[in-house]
Amino acid sequence: MSLPDIEIKSQLVPRRRLRKTLGIFFYGLFLAASLVGILGLIVLLFEVLTNGIPWVNWQFITDYPSRFPEEAGLFSALMGTVWVMGMTAVLTVPVGVGAAIYLEEYAPDNFLTRFIEINVANLAGVPSIVYGLLGMGLFVYWMELGRSILAGAMTLSLLVLPIVILASREAIKAVPGSYRQGAYAMGADKWQVIKGVVLPSAVPGILTGTILALSRAIGEAAPVIAISALVYLTFVPTHPMERFTVLPIQIFNWVARPQEDFQGLAAAGIIVLLSILLVMNSIAVFLRNKYQTRSEE
Repeated sequence: MSLPDIEIKSQLVPRRRLRKTLGIFFYGLFLAASLVGILGLIVLLFEVLTNGIPWVNWQFITDYPSRFPEEAGLFSALMGTVWVMGMTAVLTVPVGVGAAIYLEEYAPDNFLTRFIEINVANLAGVPSIVYGLLGMGLFVYWMELGRSILAGAMTLSLLVLPIVILASREAIKAVPGSYRQGAYAMGADKWQVIKGVVLPSAVPGILTGTILALSRAIGEAAPVIAISALVYLTFVPTHPMERFTVLPIQIFNWVARPQEDFQGLAAAGIIVLLSILLVMNSIAVFLRNKYQTRSEE
């Protein structure tokens, strides 16, 4: 080995050791940051399960709210949540997927399209209480829908619509261009390509994004409080124009009470809400895997 090679090697060895040391340091730093979040979640779940499991039973699921903890339940809030989430999905999915198809497949590359894309991205980060105040002014008072299920569903639809649009666009964008070119080569027009090739391939991503967006909506308390107020209901809504309450509001009501038993009821309500979220996320994973496997066959 010549003298210049020895000098270069002597310079590289300390740098390699420094890079290795920095790599280990940042690996530990980022691992610790991840563990902090996981540890906080574990502590929260332990606290909720410890306080809430003794209160979770069939009577708790099927009874209405009461001023007496031993008789209280969340049936009206649970049914209100089902109503609101169902109507939110009906209002959000067609509009969100349709907007994604237009922006990704039809919209020209001009100032208006870029303006829409920037605003959709910005709306996804707007605080939820802003949507609540918007829904209260627009749907409750201006459109005179009152504090009804429809007004709440339309407000939550505005909240999750940007998320559905962004997720659907990414799913459509991920479809390989060769799929489109092959369909065009066989004589299909643009809508036939979108309907028969693009959408079936993008369904896993669209479904996953939609269900995760609805999972966010189901746990939002601020916009629903602005629309429905802190109501105390002992009936199940039967049509979209009735008053309603949802699980986050019912949990908030119980937490605000000073009696210790109501804290246990609030923890039990959180367990029910987390169970619903877990089921929805599991459905998203199942549908994604199912349709992804089908598209690869």
